[in-house]
Amino acid sequence: MAADGAATLPSARRQGRSACSHPPRTREIPMTHVTPQPPLSYDEFLARATADPGVAGLVLKGSRAHDGMTTEHSDHDVYVILANGSPSELAALDGHRSPDLDLVVTTVDGLRRLGGWERYALARARVLLDRLDGEIAEIVAAKALLGEEESFHAATGPLDAYANSLYRSVKNARDGHPLAARLDAADSMGQLLELLFALDRRPRPYNKYLVWELERFPLPGWETDALLDAVGHIAATGAVSLQQRLFARVEEVARWAGHGPTLEAWGDDLRLMRPREPGSGTAASPSPGR
Repeated sequence: MAADGAATLPSARRQGRSACSHPPRTREIPMTHVTPQPPLSYDEFLARATADPGVAGLVLKGSRAHDGMTTEHSDHDVYVILANGSPSELAALDGHRSPDLDLVVTTVDGLRRLGGWERYALARARVLLDRLDGEIAEIVAAKALLGEEESFHAATGPLDAYANSLYRSVKNARDGHPLAARLDAADSMGQLLELLFALDRRPRPYNKYLVWELERFPLPGWETDALLDAVGHIAATGAVSLQQRLFARVEEVARWAGHGPTLEAWGDDLRLMRPREPGSGTAASPSPGR
């Protein structure tokens, strides 16, 4: 104890080491060279999956499931379907991505629930393996067709959104805002396609596959080349008269499908969306009874 009563700090020597001792040396661990494993190839994956009894099915989606759409950059997008409750080492590959292979691992029940953005991918997918006597193929085929009530509800929102973007595009063009008009016109085309495919009880294809889809599976009542030309021209230029002429056709189809109330909610604003009657300066009315 110091004379003034303050406790003295223990010396380094009393702590068991010299006051000038160096920090303890760390043990050097020799580094071993780890050879990186080559990425799992598609063929290697198929061999593993087909040999795994826990795998109930394999489903190929994406460009390799669309004839004529593959390029040198195309990978293999595959759903790995595990039997419900069956363990499998392949479960660890969920989310695997490489230049050659993109995997989603799910169960049979999970496959049934898949929808939304994945719906179109499944609608045109190819079944590579089905160990459930056709059940996997049936689930995949069902994704291509919306139920009657489902399709009606799937069309309502896009119809309203299409009308909204169309209205804003025409109004912006009228008020001298050309960029805003073109942007709204481009927005409206995505909603229009969502609507038209829903009316046909189909999921909308991804933009990449739009032409592919319509060339092979046209929308009833629509001439494919004319529709694609109109969509492309409107998205690029926001041409008001073309937008209005297209809306006249869409309005007729939508009313026939029972969506009149959605359109009527727009009230007098429909006049701006409809084409002008020749020489009258007023918007044309929809066909009687539509």
